[in-house]
Amino acid sequence: MAVAASLMGAVPIASARTTTTSLSVQTAVATGCNVSATALGFGTYTPGAGAIPATTTIKFNCTNKTVFAVGLSVGTTSGATYAQRLMASGANTLQYNLYTTSGHGTVWGDGSGSTAVQSGVGNGTLSPTYFTVYGLLPDSTTNQTTAAGTYSDTIEVVVSY
Repeated sequence: MAVAASLMGAVPIASARTTTTSLSVQTAVATGCNVSATALGFGTYTPGAGAIPATTTIKFNCTNKTVFAVGLSVGTTSGATYAQRLMASGANTLQYNLYTTSGHGTVWGDGSGSTAVQSGVGNGTLSPTYFTVYGLLPDSTTNQTTAAGTYSDTIEVVVSY
């Protein structure tokens, strides 16, 4: 019996039936951008000593091949416009502006009027894109007559993609 049992184990079993189907595998890669900015500091302004230029950078990590545009708000100081941004110290204000180039020729805004936005294409999250913001605090008559104090403003960076 043991011999018969061991022979039975070696005998192939009649082929089993099979059937097949497809398994679909899919995903979507989300379009997106993460943005961060470092503060722009003009240092200490001495009225009558000349205009002060300053720069900072905005960093973008956008999905590969994502086309995006970057605008900057007018700021949070009451009375500010794209033609003349303002920093505030209490009720006092100090004029400044933000530009797309070091020549300070084109105001970086929302694309309205004579302002411009910056455009780019994402390189993927491991290869960020950087834009330089060029600030200028003019040594204008208005700025020369402002009160001493610590002045600030907050700009919103708006990324459209």
